[in-house]
Amino acid sequence: MIIEAAAWDDADVRTLTDDQQEELRARYGGKEEPGAHPSAADVSVVLVARDEDGAPLGCGALRDLGGGTAEVKRMYVVPAGRGRGISKAVLAGLEQAARERGWTMLRLETGPLQPEAVALYRGAGYRPIGAFGAYAGDPDAEHSLFFERDLRTGPTGSGTA
Repeated sequence: MIIEAAAWDDADVRTLTDDQQEELRARYGGKEEPGAHPSAADVSVVLVARDEDGAPLGCGALRDLGGGTAEVKRMYVVPAGRGRGISKAVLAGLEQAARERGWTMLRLETGPLQPEAVALYRGAGYRPIGAFGAYAGDPDAEHSLFFERDLRTGPTGSGTA
């Protein structure tokens, strides 16, 4: 597996993010995601995981929120690729890309019907927080879960990056 940078409007990224949104709508009874949807204008980093033949396995993106903070967006692994550490590799790649840009805090929104995502983020050292940014006060986000990780500390708060 390789992790590589891609453009937000790359055909494989579009397919992966469309599939992610379709899966989430199925889990949440057709509801759309809360908050501002990411776009090519506000997504700074996109990573794609590929198998040895170049087939896309998963993706993730970062949106700059200002003040040294970015939001993790569109984390997704194709069903056939799950359980192989792809999401951990993509998340680690996003964290490294954030550090390279001088961002020290990553935040994200997920939901209670995504236990695998919650486990991924908790296992990577993300801690629960309240709604932030466009989610604060958004009635569509009232059941969302929010997390953040300070990249200046290790996953368990050990003080190492």
